[in-house]
Amino acid sequence: MRHILLLGGTTEATALATALAARGERAVLSYAGRTEAPRAQAIPTRTGGFGGVEGLADYLRREGVTHLVDATHPFAARISANAIGAAAQAGIPLLALTRPEWAAGPGDRWIRVADTVQAISALGEEPVRAFLALGRQTIGDFASAPQHFYLLRFVDAATPPALPHHHLVVDRGPFTREGELAVLRDHGIQMVVAKNAGGSGARAKLDAARELTLPVVMIDRPFIPDRPQVGSVAQVLEWLDHGVVRGV
Repeated sequence: MRHILLLGGTTEATALATALAARGERAVLSYAGRTEAPRAQAIPTRTGGFGGVEGLADYLRREGVTHLVDATHPFAARISANAIGAAAQAGIPLLALTRPEWAAGPGDRWIRVADTVQAISALGEEPVRAFLALGRQTIGDFASAPQHFYLLRFVDAATPPALPHHHLVVDRGPFTREGELAVLRDHGIQMVVAKNAGGSGARAKLDAARELTLPVVMIDRPFIPDRPQVGSVAQVLEWLDHGVVRGV
């Protein structure tokens, strides 16, 4: 019987876990452990790192994992790179379940940048009220630009970052365009900073920014080495059953 390790933390991972449970697959979903109260899952879960490539490869061999699915966040570049290396060492197949990137459309005012450093620079020298739709891993970097007001939104309560002017909202998506419009208006937001995560659950803030003609500083995805990847749960299931990747 095959044994699937699913690297998760995204809505796509949750959807795949539900599909695997419905099929009676032997599978485990692994969280990185950055969220204090992750969603309940339909398959067994584990939390925490593996110890790099070697640690993950040891886990795959020790647990008899036959298939590795990487459904982590598109910005979890280190985890994804470790998965590529560990799957090769353990001699098992790897597939990534990845959201398509967002693309700017008519009316969007995007400023595309490569990383957080460039995003901070794009805010400018004059004080602005910025919504940092980034999660909490890189928020502390914005302390280098203390002149701005920062609106933050985390999925759980956390120690406030070292930002002199900020407001923290604890909420979990998916969000609606109407709700995001209210957030941007209520806090007088002038710029939005976002990662190009893709997906529908976080798209609403971009639609709201377009409606309000606000500039969006969009951080491009990090480099991840080539790997087979798909964009739907159905394609993952086909790969599990037939060993093929179609419609990439």
